[in-house]
Amino acid sequence: MNTRRFRSRAIVLAATMLAVSPMLATQAHTQFGFGRIVYDPTNYAQNLLTAARTLEQINHQITSLQNEATMLINQAKNLASLPYSALQTLQQNVQRTQQLLGQAQNIAFNVGQVDQAFQSQYGNVSLSATDAQLVAGARDRWKNTVGGLQDAMRVQAGVVGNIDANRTQMSALVGQSQGATGALQATQAGNQLLALQSQQLSDLIALLAANGRAGSLTEAERATAAEQGREQRRRFLTPGSGYQPGNAQMFNNGN
Repeated sequence: MNTRRFRSRAIVLAATMLAVSPMLATQAHTQFGFGRIVYDPTNYAQNLLTAARTLEQINHQITSLQNEATMLINQAKNLASLPYSALQTLQQNVQRTQQLLGQAQNIAFNVGQVDQAFQSQYGNVSLSATDAQLVAGARDRWKNTVGGLQDAMRVQAGVVGNIDANRTQMSALVGQSQGATGALQATQAGNQLLALQSQQLSDLIALLAANGRAGSLTEAERATAAEQGREQRRRFLTPGSGYQPGNAQMFNNGN
């Protein structure tokens, strides 16, 4: 609407210039002492050409201003920030998975605890350990294995629980990306989609770690049980003091 008004005013101005030009010429002739009106076709044509050129310049300026306004509008759209963020939800999903990993039973995901547990509970069986100590050690290792399997299943349940939330976030981010009004919004939506993929990868890594831990505990228990079985067999086959004869009474002597 403003552009149309500007053009209309420019046209009116040019027309006014055309209408006033002969009058100015007449007044000039009258002012310098001429008693009659002199019409100069060449001067009139030159004034008309000047007015046309002036109008053309005004139109060019209007077009230039329109282009600049369009450019500024596009720049504003490109710099507009995305009004949607999935960061908090993604961080909550990662935090829940980390909490499940942190609740690992007996042997945590810690290098120091793993080394300490394997030095005390796994590996070579002590030859000086009593049978009761061997049984207690086997039971502790069995508890570690069962706890590892339970931890793995809990992580699996947590990862599966994140699938629905991830689906919702993915749909929302794709919609935001497709409806982006500028380059910045499209870029931010794409970055959040990459963050969603990173969160899914972290869930996958956690799942692999939990399953690997459970499998490692099972294999470690099996290896230590085999070593303990050899030690118990050795003790069973080791000769003892042998049979010592003694007095035995089979029938009552009648007393």
